[in-house]
Amino acid sequence: MTKPPTPFADLVVVELGHSVSAPFAGQIFGDLGAQVIKIEKREGDDARKWGPPFWEGAAASFQTLNRSKRSVVCDLRSARDRDALLTLIVERADVVLQNLRPGQVEELGLDGATLLQRKPALVYCNMGAFGRAGPLKDRPGYDPLMQAFGGVMATTGEPGRPSVRVGPSIIDMGTGMWAVIGILAALRERAATGKGAVVDVSLYETSTSWVSLLASQYLASGESPGKQGSGANGIVPYKAYATRDGELVVAAGSEGLFRKLAAVVGHPEWIADPRFADNPARVRNQGELYAMLDAIMLTADTAHWAAQLETAGIPCSPVQSIAQMVAHEQTAALGLVQDVPGTAMRFLGLPLAIDGQRPRPSARPPALGEHTGILFGHSEN
Repeated sequence: MTKPPTPFADLVVVELGHSVSAPFAGQIFGDLGAQVIKIEKREGDDARKWGPPFWEGAAASFQTLNRSKRSVVCDLRSARDRDALLTLIVERADVVLQNLRPGQVEELGLDGATLLQRKPALVYCNMGAFGRAGPLKDRPGYDPLMQAFGGVMATTGEPGRPSVRVGPSIIDMGTGMWAVIGILAALRERAATGKGAVVDVSLYETSTSWVSLLASQYLASGESPGKQGSGANGIVPYKAYATRDGELVVAAGSEGLFRKLAAVVGHPEWIADPRFADNPARVRNQGELYAMLDAIMLTADTAHWAAQLETAGIPCSPVQSIAQMVAHEQTAALGLVQDVPGTAMRFLGLPLAIDGQRPRPSARPPALGEHTGILFGHSEN
């Protein structure tokens, strides 16, 4: 088997992280070869108990986020432990990730400004809730709160019905991704100047970035976009339809695709209908158009419509369950589901490849405190 890419093999990352956002950033670094040292409280990251389901000693969600890492138990209120952690960071760390409650690292002397005085080449990343400034900067936050506060939930769900949270933890995981992007930018600058930096990302800022296209529509029109169900604001027809045996998403977002769709569903006259003459007209008259398409799609099963649409070159997709996605031959062909060394666990890998090779987990998720010796003896166990 070809060796997986490990471009961060020379990096040491200290993760003062819990829950999802900082651990996800740490997971990305770990899968790409960095030595990631996860600092945990005595009872461990709360996410260890986020189950069922549990898998080989901890919640499945914890295990996937914390593969390819080492676990060090450190009592941050203990002067002895804290001094040892400071020594570890100064002597070995390239990067520190932290998503502790607002103000905690400053109280402990583990904030970016303090650590950069000790180690000017350090890259330190704050992963806050509401960001580094403003009236809410000291408030904690979690993914569903930020989906609500950042406008995501107001645009998610069916019109006239209660707002719903997007199922995946897109705010937490998106913040982890932005952390990695910011850190890589700072590391590139460090390579040129020798100087580290403090990177700030937050759940709130990530939430606003996910709705930036919708916000641009509001800023242009003064009208706040509402819920679109499975559709997209400003593009019609572009949504999911119930079929006789399931659901199918059809994305006919251009004039050429709309003409093809009209032909496939047996209504070529729609092409000349002024209500549907172009996308702005279809957006204005989407209620009428969708009512007709909804009724047509219910007359046959998903496979029938998918075959017809694909033959015509119209983008479409059945709505798959997680089980169907995992089992699909496309998932297998890309090698997305990966075995974790030394375990029976299997997780989805990073969504990237380098020279055709996807990064792979380098080690199983650590048991709580398995590598605490690193803190005091600089050993690996």
